[in-house]
Amino acid sequence: MPGEWICGVDEAGRGPLAGPVFAAAVVLDAARPVAGLADSKKLSAAKRDTLAVQIKDLSLGWAIGVAEVEEIDALNILQASLLAMKRAVDGLPGVPGRVLVDGLHCPPLALPMEAIVKGDSRVAAISAASILAKTARDAEMLRLHHRYPEYGFDRHKGYPTVAHLAALRRHGVSIVHRRSYAPVKKILAGRG
Repeated sequence: MPGEWICGVDEAGRGPLAGPVFAAAVVLDAARPVAGLADSKKLSAAKRDTLAVQIKDLSLGWAIGVAEVEEIDALNILQASLLAMKRAVDGLPGVPGRVLVDGLHCPPLALPMEAIVKGDSRVAAISAASILAKTARDAEMLRLHHRYPEYGFDRHKGYPTVAHLAALRRHGVSIVHRRSYAPVKKILAGRG
Protein backbone atom coordinates (compact mmCIF):
# COMPACT_ATOMS: atom_id res chain seq x y z
CA MET A 1 0.00 0.00 0.00
CA PRO A 2 1.58 3.34 -1.07
CA GLY A 3 0.82 5.16 2.20
CA GLU A 4 3.14 2.73 4.00
CA TRP A 5 5.91 2.94 1.41
CA ILE A 6 9.36 4.08 2.47
CA CYS A 7 11.03 5.77 -0.45
CA GLY A 8 14.77 6.30 -0.92
CA VAL A 9 15.94 9.32 -2.92
CA ASP A 10 19.35 10.32 -4.28
CA GLU A 11 20.81 12.41 -7.08
CA ALA A 12 23.67 12.12 -9.54
CA GLY A 13 25.54 14.81 -11.37
CA ARG A 14 26.03 17.78 -9.08
CA GLY A 15 29.73 18.16 -9.88
CA PRO A 16 29.90 17.95 -13.69
CA LEU A 17 30.30 21.00 -15.91
CA ALA A 18 27.77 19.68 -18.43
CA GLY A 19 24.47 17.87 -18.68
CA PRO A 20 21.38 17.68 -16.47
CA VAL A 21 21.29 16.59 -12.85
CA PHE A 22 19.33 13.38 -12.29
CA ALA A 23 17.53 12.02 -9.24
CA ALA A 24 15.78 8.76 -8.54
CA ALA A 25 13.15 7.66 -6.05
CA VAL A 26 12.87 3.96 -5.20
CA VAL A 27 10.50 1.95 -3.01
CA LEU A 28 12.02 -1.47 -2.41
CA ASP A 29 9.93 -4.59 -1.85
CA ALA A 30 11.00 -6.33 1.39
CA ALA A 31 9.64 -9.59 -0.01
CA ARG A 32 11.93 -9.34 -3.07
CA PRO A 33 15.27 -7.89 -1.91
CA VAL A 34 17.97 -6.78 -4.34
CA ALA A 35 21.33 -8.29 -3.38
CA GLY A 36 24.51 -6.22 -3.64
CA LEU A 37 23.11 -2.70 -3.17
CA ALA A 38 25.73 -0.09 -2.30
CA ASP A 39 26.59 3.53 -2.94
CA SER A 40 26.73 3.79 -6.74
CA LYS A 41 30.17 5.45 -6.57
CA LYS A 42 31.58 2.26 -5.02
CA LEU A 43 30.32 -0.02 -7.82
CA SER A 44 31.67 -0.65 -11.30
CA ALA A 45 29.62 0.59 -14.26
CA ALA A 46 28.80 -3.02 -15.19
CA LYS A 47 27.60 -3.82 -11.65
CA ARG A 48 25.49 -0.62 -11.57
CA ASP A 49 23.87 -1.55 -14.90
CA THR A 50 23.05 -5.08 -13.66
CA LEU A 51 21.64 -3.78 -10.37
CA ALA A 52 19.61 -1.07 -12.14
CA VAL A 53 17.71 -3.76 -14.08
CA GLN A 54 17.07 -5.74 -10.88
CA ILE A 55 15.94 -2.63 -8.98
CA LYS A 56 13.44 -1.76 -11.71
CA ASP A 57 12.17 -5.36 -11.86
CA LEU A 58 11.93 -6.04 -8.12
CA SER A 59 10.94 -2.71 -6.54
CA LEU A 60 7.38 -1.68 -5.69
CA GLY A 61 7.96 1.61 -7.48
CA TRP A 62 10.68 3.77 -8.98
CA ALA A 63 10.94 7.00 -10.92
CA ILE A 64 13.59 9.30 -12.36
CA GLY A 65 13.54 13.10 -12.09
CA VAL A 66 15.68 15.53 -14.07
CA ALA A 67 16.62 19.19 -13.81
CA GLU A 68 17.99 20.57 -17.06
CA VAL A 69 21.12 22.68 -17.55
CA GLU A 70 19.02 25.87 -17.86
CA GLU A 71 17.39 25.13 -14.50
CA ILE A 72 20.78 24.46 -12.89
CA ASP A 73 22.06 27.83 -14.14
CA ALA A 74 18.88 29.67 -13.09
CA LEU A 75 18.38 28.10 -9.64
CA ASN A 76 21.88 26.86 -8.59
CA ILE A 77 22.87 23.21 -8.39
CA LEU A 78 21.49 22.54 -4.91
CA GLN A 79 18.02 23.85 -5.77
CA ALA A 80 18.08 22.08 -9.14
CA SER A 81 19.05 18.81 -7.41
CA LEU A 82 16.16 19.21 -4.96
CA LEU A 83 13.82 19.93 -7.89
CA ALA A 84 14.97 16.74 -9.65
CA MET A 85 14.37 14.83 -6.40
CA LYS A 86 10.86 16.28 -6.10
CA ARG A 87 10.13 15.29 -9.69
CA ALA A 88 11.35 11.75 -8.99
CA VAL A 89 9.11 11.34 -5.92
CA ASP A 90 6.18 12.92 -7.78
CA GLY A 91 6.74 10.36 -10.56
CA LEU A 92 6.22 7.33 -8.32
CA PRO A 93 3.08 5.24 -8.96
CA GLY A 94 1.83 6.09 -5.46
CA VAL A 95 2.49 8.53 -2.63
CA PRO A 96 5.08 7.23 -0.15
CA GLY A 97 4.48 7.41 3.57
CA ARG A 98 8.06 8.47 4.26
CA VAL A 99 10.94 9.79 2.17
CA LEU A 100 14.59 9.15 3.08
CA VAL A 101 16.99 11.44 1.22
CA ASP A 102 20.75 11.14 0.85
CA GLY A 103 22.65 14.16 2.15
CA LEU A 104 21.79 17.25 4.18
CA HIS A 105 18.73 18.65 2.38
CA CYS A 106 15.22 17.46 1.58
CA PRO A 107 13.25 18.38 -1.54
CA PRO A 108 10.14 20.58 -1.27
CA LEU A 109 7.53 17.90 -0.57
CA ALA A 110 4.61 17.84 1.85
CA LEU A 111 5.57 14.40 3.13
CA PRO A 112 7.41 13.07 6.18
CA MET A 113 11.09 13.25 5.20
CA GLU A 114 14.51 12.69 6.67
CA ALA A 115 17.90 13.70 5.24
CA ILE A 116 20.57 11.09 6.00
CA VAL A 117 24.26 11.89 5.57
CA LYS A 118 25.94 9.03 3.70
CA GLY A 119 22.49 7.51 3.27
CA ASP A 120 23.58 5.94 -0.01
CA SER A 121 25.89 3.69 2.03
CA ARG A 122 23.52 3.15 4.96
CA VAL A 123 19.98 2.75 3.59
CA ALA A 124 19.19 0.16 0.90
CA ALA A 125 16.43 2.23 -0.74
CA ILE A 126 18.78 5.23 -1.02
CA SER A 127 21.52 2.98 -2.44
CA ALA A 128 19.03 1.77 -5.04
CA ALA A 129 18.08 5.36 -5.86
CA SER A 130 21.74 6.33 -6.20
CA ILE A 131 22.25 3.48 -8.69
CA LEU A 132 19.22 4.43 -10.80
CA ALA A 133 20.15 8.12 -10.80
CA LYS A 134 23.76 7.37 -11.80
CA THR A 135 22.89 4.90 -14.56
CA ALA A 136 20.23 7.23 -15.98
CA ARG A 137 22.66 10.17 -15.99
CA ASP A 138 25.46 8.10 -17.51
CA ALA A 139 23.09 6.99 -20.30
CA GLU A 140 22.18 10.63 -20.98
CA MET A 141 25.85 11.63 -21.11
CA LEU A 142 26.49 8.87 -23.67
CA ARG A 143 23.58 10.22 -25.72
CA LEU A 144 25.08 13.72 -25.49
CA HIS A 145 28.46 12.29 -26.52
CA HIS A 146 26.94 11.26 -29.85
CA ARG A 147 25.73 14.83 -30.41
CA TYR A 148 28.95 16.47 -29.14
CA PRO A 149 31.75 13.89 -29.55
CA GLU A 150 34.48 16.54 -29.38
CA TYR A 151 34.04 16.90 -25.59
CA GLY A 152 34.55 13.24 -24.65
CA PHE A 153 31.42 12.92 -22.50
CA ASP A 154 31.60 9.12 -22.93
CA ARG A 155 34.79 9.10 -20.86
CA HIS A 156 34.34 11.77 -18.16
CA LYS A 157 30.52 12.18 -18.11
CA GLY A 158 30.93 15.96 -17.95
CA TYR A 159 33.17 16.10 -14.88
CA PRO A 160 35.97 18.70 -14.94
CA THR A 161 38.82 16.42 -15.98
CA VAL A 162 41.97 17.72 -17.66
CA ALA A 163 40.73 16.31 -20.99
CA HIS A 164 37.31 17.96 -20.62
CA LEU A 165 38.79 21.35 -19.74
CA ALA A 166 41.16 21.10 -22.71
CA ALA A 167 38.22 20.25 -25.01
CA LEU A 168 36.28 23.23 -23.65
CA ARG A 169 39.19 25.55 -24.41
CA ARG A 170 39.61 24.05 -27.88
CA HIS A 171 35.94 23.86 -28.94
CA GLY A 172 34.24 26.47 -26.76
CA VAL A 173 31.15 26.10 -24.61
CA SER A 174 28.24 24.00 -25.92
CA ILE A 175 24.56 24.44 -25.08
CA VAL A 176 24.80 21.49 -22.67
CA HIS A 177 27.47 23.14 -20.50
CA ARG A 178 26.53 24.77 -17.20
CA ARG A 179 27.30 28.45 -17.64
CA SER A 180 27.06 29.17 -13.91
CA TYR A 181 30.04 26.89 -13.13
CA ALA A 182 33.36 28.70 -12.62
CA PRO A 183 35.47 26.83 -15.23
CA VAL A 184 32.80 27.40 -17.89
CA LYS A 185 32.37 31.05 -16.85
CA LYS A 186 36.12 31.58 -17.22
CA ILE A 187 36.11 30.21 -20.77
CA LEU A 188 33.08 32.30 -21.72
CA ALA A 189 34.87 35.36 -20.36
CA GLY A 190 37.99 34.51 -22.40
CA ARG A 191 40.06 33.71 -19.32
CA GLY A 192 40.07 29.92 -19.71
